[in-house]
Amino acid sequence: MSNSSEQSTVSSGLSPEQRLEPPNTGLLNAGIVTINDMETLRACVAYENANLKRVQILRRLEHRANEIRAEED
Repeated sequence: MSNSSEQSTVSSGLSPEQRLEPPNTGLLNAGIVTINDMETLRACVAYENANLKRVQILRRLEHRANEIRAEED
């Protein structure tokens, strides 16, 4: 496990793998919606790009990134 994944797990309680590979889509959506910081989001994007490369999931993560940025303004 990479250092950034470990940090994301510590700060959020879930690893990118746990967020993006749950047993059902409801938990997948919840895993993305509950990302509250850019560090965790970047770790999830990196995980998705390195493993499954699902365009729809990457779009959801991009949308969540835009929401986080808007909240920070």
